[in-house]
Amino acid sequence: MEIRTLRYFLAVAREENMTRAAEVLHVSQPTLSKQIQALEQELGKKLFRRRSFGIGLTEEGLLLKKRAEDLVSMADRIAGEFGALDDAAGGDVYLGLAESYQIRHLARQIKRFKQTCPGLRYHITSGDTEQVTEKLDRGLLDFAVLAERPDGTRYGSLPFPEADVWGLVMPADSPLAAKESVTAEDLAGLPLFCSGQGWERDIPAWCGRGMERLRLEGSFRLSYNASLFVREGLGYLLTLDRLIDTGPDSGLAFRPLSPRLACGIYLVWRKRQAFSPVAERLLAQLRQAFAPEP
Repeated sequence: MEIRTLRYFLAVAREENMTRAAEVLHVSQPTLSKQIQALEQELGKKLFRRRSFGIGLTEEGLLLKKRAEDLVSMADRIAGEFGALDDAAGGDVYLGLAESYQIRHLARQIKRFKQTCPGLRYHITSGDTEQVTEKLDRGLLDFAVLAERPDGTRYGSLPFPEADVWGLVMPADSPLAAKESVTAEDLAGLPLFCSGQGWERDIPAWCGRGMERLRLEGSFRLSYNASLFVREGLGYLLTLDRLIDTGPDSGLAFRPLSPRLACGIYLVWRKRQAFSPVAERLLAQLRQAFAPEP
């Protein structure tokens, strides 16, 4: 199975039309059709089924699409890393980022790093812990930023300079906005939005047995999307501070939880990972920048 054939397969899966995919790939349609047929014969499975206005993936095709995307990404990454070995001023770094206001610290250091490494190209994937660690474990990322303490047996880590504080985002005219902070009792019976990770781990640790009185209206991976539901009056959002605009003209308000609930943010990487030169240099700078003051 060749990488080129997988690229052909992914193009057809994306375009859902053999003619358009052939145009994108700059090959003839008969050539592309033969490549897909050969791939199906090699795997012993049908990868596409005809539909009214094109073609779609079978269940086997969906499985291959996920694997092919990883393989093609890894092939591109390997080519890029070897191509940059002699480039002292450039290279590619792949990062998976959790939502956090503290990402500004990382962005600031990347800006500083580019002063001495102007050819740096960085590729960002956003998601929760499950999403980014899956890519990290498969070797598709150099680093991940997690909103929880990582497993020290599997990962090296570097804590960010601050901690993120949990609170409640609500309409600015909500009675709870008149309070300085919000308790578990205040939340009892309210329709709440929260990330799955936060609802399963952070919030139970904060309110203990009071969790029985809390009601999850819906779960979100991205706080911004959840805030749109809050604007429409569908519920209240449990999230980290400074992820959502709650300024005077936003129509929203943020109040911290009481007692205070904070979580650390960590840059992590796989132990015994072979870094590219540019990734190793970036990590060295981050270690120096994030080192606690004596």
